[in-house]
Amino acid sequence: MTNPQIDYAVMAAQWRAERETTLKASRTELLAQLRALGISGVTAEYEGYGDSGNVEDVTVQPAEVQLPEPLATKVGDFAWSLAYHHHPGFENNEGGYGTLTWDLRNDSITLDHADRYVECSHSYVEGL
Repeated sequence: MTNPQIDYAVMAAQWRAERETTLKASRTELLAQLRALGISGVTAEYEGYGDSGNVEDVTVQPAEVQLPEPLATKVGDFAWSLAYHHHPGFENNEGGYGTLTWDLRNDSITLDHADRYVECSHSYVEGL
């Protein structure tokens, strides 16, 4: 039973705005840290299904730059949060997957995302 006193659309809009604020702050912080290491690009592959998921791989350009593990974790968390922000719940059921590509020179992010689903065709005929 839903509570008529609670406006769920308003709550969802507030949560979305809070996530956007958090993502912007994380992006600004990460951008400065990554650029300071001489990194010009980041790619993060993510995968989710069966109600769980994670970032599978984070790579940087130029490839010879070593991304410190704590920073790699932060980048992975950012990639997951951004994907989730644009595709909430994608990790449920059959799930989804994608690639976040971040051009640090232009501070431009591309999110290439795919959702999986099960298609079912059913027929029922009685008394033929």
